[in-house]
Amino acid sequence: MPTLEQELEREFEQYVGREAEPARVARYALGEAMIRNWVEAHDDYNPVYVDRDAARATGRPDVVCPPAMISTWVMAGYRRWREVQRLRAEGRTEDFAYSELMTLLDRHGFTSVVATNVEQDYHRELVPGDHVTAHFTIESISPVKRTGLGRGCFVTLHKRYENQHGELLVEERFRLLRFDPNTTEEA
Repeated sequence: MPTLEQELEREFEQYVGREAEPARVARYALGEAMIRNWVEAHDDYNPVYVDRDAARATGRPDVVCPPAMISTWVMAGYRRWREVQRLRAEGRTEDFAYSELMTLLDRHGFTSVVATNVEQDYHRELVPGDHVTAHFTIESISPVKRTGLGRGCFVTLHKRYENQHGELLVEERFRLLRFDPNTTEEA
């Protein structure tokens, strides 16, 4: 007879490979002001991000966006975060795979989250004027594991970032741990 964990892990199979949520489209095209804010906040002195002449001296037609900035362009913002938290508190699930999976994990006590790692492959440089869209797929869900934070599972999202022409900019694997914070003594 299967354990509750084994039954849960079987349920994971229905989510793997599915589109996690509707495509996220950046609210704004890439702009030099936001690039400048980013590099100043990160104390990044690479001149190709802010100086046209320096960028052109490297063979680029203009300044480029720091590649690690890719996810900031499609972030939904604080209002959306509050909406998701409200829905979660009400026990409501949105009609897409990632929301359904998070609700399933909540029901099994895996209510806390920590990002564990991100891997990015850069295919083209982002330039001012690009308008980014991100497509998310649930790539994998680990079996339930005992971790230093408690029992939980790792969820890996595969993200494809494209520009307004459908050209691939960045591929990313973003991994997070959803865990039960009340099980740390078991780890």
